[in-house]
Amino acid sequence: MNTLSFMSANYVARQLDYHMTEGWMQGDSATQAYFRPIETYAERFDALMAEIAGLGFSAVDIWLAHLHYAWVTDEHIRIAREALARHNLTVVSTAGWFGNDRGEFEQACQLSQAIGAPVLGGNCALLAHDRAWMAETLRRYGLKFGYENHPEKSIQEMTDKVGEGEDDVLGFCVDTGWFGTYSVDAVAALRAVQPRLFHVHLKDVTGPGAHKTCRLGAGVVPVVDCVRALVEMGYTGAISIEHEPEEYNPNEDCVASLALVRQALA
Repeated sequence: MNTLSFMSANYVARQLDYHMTEGWMQGDSATQAYFRPIETYAERFDALMAEIAGLGFSAVDIWLAHLHYAWVTDEHIRIAREALARHNLTVVSTAGWFGNDRGEFEQACQLSQAIGAPVLGGNCALLAHDRAWMAETLRRYGLKFGYENHPEKSIQEMTDKVGEGEDDVLGFCVDTGWFGTYSVDAVAALRAVQPRLFHVHLKDVTGPGAHKTCRLGAGVVPVVDCVRALVEMGYTGAISIEHEPEEYNPNEDCVASLALVRQALA
């Protein structure tokens, strides 16, 4: 059975009282400002993990705004590890932007290793020009990097972005929602990258064009077909339930989405 996880970036708009009017980075900045102070980190991170566990999840993807390599200290990590253990949550990935240079990427690897996240799911500037060093560093830390498709409007664009070689540590973290936004067949995309599929962000969107997420099964992405394809492919990695509304708390939708995916897996 695949591990089903809760993407903590689902709360991107929370610190803005679900009134995110200036895009993703507005939510990212507000979240980092709220979680960064060490004086309040224990209380705030514990509350976050308690809420996620209370929704019925046993695993989580840690969005970097909740624990960022740019400001993390040993004390932040200790607090995070204790909260995760207290609420019986395993970390299946870290999620976000993993740096513009070697120093930042290595910091991201150190953070991921410290909290037990086997996969870095997102993007990194080094993927374009320093793949060999990235791969060597990932192996040294016992990690994998999965590129998450965002701007790519075709399967070929996505595979071109990741490139060839270093297949053991450089692969894909498919975001089904972005393929729905661009009217790309998400099932075909999952099958196309099967040998190097390290992680899945299972997301649905209301329709092509604007990237407006919704409860799984309520939009245009064939999420049940995606799950069944993963089973047929023998994919054993984690499946992250992702839904980041800008105007409301996603908890109710995420609970329903979790039930849908469990049913599809069964």
